Amino acid sequence: MGKLFREYLSDPRVYICSTCHSHLTTQDQLISKSFQGRHGRAYLFNTVVNIDSGPAQDKMLMTGMHSIADVHCTTCHTYLGWRYLHAYEQEQAYKVGKIILEKEHMVKESSWN
Repeated sequence: MGKLFREYLSDPRVYICSTCHSHLTTQDQLISKSFQGRHGRAYLFNTVVNIDSGPAQDKMLMTGMHSIADVHCTTCHTYLGWRYLHAYEQEQAYKVGKIILEKEHMVKESSWN
């Protein structure tokens, strides 16, 4: 049936879903803005809340073969990006467990610039 509640983050700098405005993550969780998603620029984060993961799939990305799972907003089911499950190249192992959010699908909450 899904979650009956949304997690709210009490940080002044929150990224939210661009469709339903559910909280996703904070600026403090940002690792890098130097990623490319399916729809343009994407950011790598340590942790993200209010997301559901799809099934694992192996994909050849710009940095090599990875096992990933698409992530969607738990509230509105909008595609947001993906979670890294496994890196087949050792130098990419730092991404495992991290989440990519595409810039097109998230915005900064209005309280910060």
